[in-house]
Amino acid sequence: MNTTAPYRVASIDVLRGLVMVIMALDHTRDFFHITAMTADPLNPATTTTMLFFTRWITHFCAPTFVFLSGVSAFLAAQKKTRQEAALFLIKRGLWLVVVEVTVITLGLTFNPFFNFVILQVIWAIGWSMVILGLLSWWSWNAVLVAGLLLFFGHNVVDYMKLPAAGPASVAWLMLLTSRGGIVPLNATHLIGAFYAVLPWTGIMLLGYCIGRWFARDFPAEKRKQRLMITGAALIVMFVLLRWINGYGNPVPRKIYPDLWSNVLSFLDTSKYPPSLQFAGMTLGPALLALAAFEKIQQTKNNVLAIYGRVPFFYYVLHFYLLHTVLVVAFFAAGYHSAQIAQIPFWFRPADFGYALPGVYLVWAAVVAVLYRPCRWFDRYRSTHRHWWLSYL
Repeated sequence: MNTTAPYRVASIDVLRGLVMVIMALDHTRDFFHITAMTADPLNPATTTTMLFFTRWITHFCAPTFVFLSGVSAFLAAQKKTRQEAALFLIKRGLWLVVVEVTVITLGLTFNPFFNFVILQVIWAIGWSMVILGLLSWWSWNAVLVAGLLLFFGHNVVDYMKLPAAGPASVAWLMLLTSRGGIVPLNATHLIGAFYAVLPWTGIMLLGYCIGRWFARDFPAEKRKQRLMITGAALIVMFVLLRWINGYGNPVPRKIYPDLWSNVLSFLDTSKYPPSLQFAGMTLGPALLALAAFEKIQQTKNNVLAIYGRVPFFYYVLHFYLLHTVLVVAFFAAGYHSAQIAQIPFWFRPADFGYALPGVYLVWAAVVAVLYRPCRWFDRYRSTHRHWWLSYL
């Protein structure tokens, strides 16, 4: 048993842990809020301020998680040859794709027949890792150029006429657009392709490149300065693009007759796929948070850091825990077995749910329950070096 601790950056673990906790709020809302299946929480014309920001704050999770996955991939590669690191990324990426289709889809749906396969962030991370592995095998510069082109340029497809049906349409959906998101396989099986791969790949590739700033010998003050400048620049970019209301989002910002609705509309950028405006809005503050967390020391008992050190374990476990609680609530509410099979989530009728205070209560309880399992797994990983642990 090897107990030598790997090099870790506390600010990365804490920020990743924070977004994992916030992420659980969104999935709790999906399972337990009364209007989650019937209304858009980001529609300024119909939402409430509390509901809007309950959904909006979770927008920071996926881009930050994907970006930090790129940073972590760079740091992990420092202990390997270029070829070894690239091959590991390819293998881990393919493994994550399989896990998304099987383990995570089952946790989300509880449907043993897989009538609805959901492709979300782990799917996008998996294929992005494969692409990152191939590019990093070539060179760091190749990763940077591809990352910049995808990050700043993928919204060009908003101006293109795309195939409306057929294999070409599905390819566009999977790779770049996410428009519609639903791909029928046959009369009884559907795929929900909600995370178009390449826009997320651009975020991961740039995270990998910025990983240089987190190397062990990189000056901390210089890293903090670069993070602050880059984060501020992304926020300014978001504000300017959103104000101009042109490039950088699949649809123009909608104008409303009252001020507050226009504020909400200003913040309602496209996550599916993640537009350039969305990336600036979310990653800008994330980089500023990394700079602010720079002085945090790595400790064994920091709750957020514990969640952030075992993100995949937390991610899988929280779906199964949330859905198990949903099953209990389903029967406690008086529903019966004939109402179990629902699309997309079994045990989740459209008319079921609680008001937001109930959602927050469930969220807090689930996050609290996850602490001990995550702490155990964090300690297990820190004292064991089994090969399979690098895939979790």
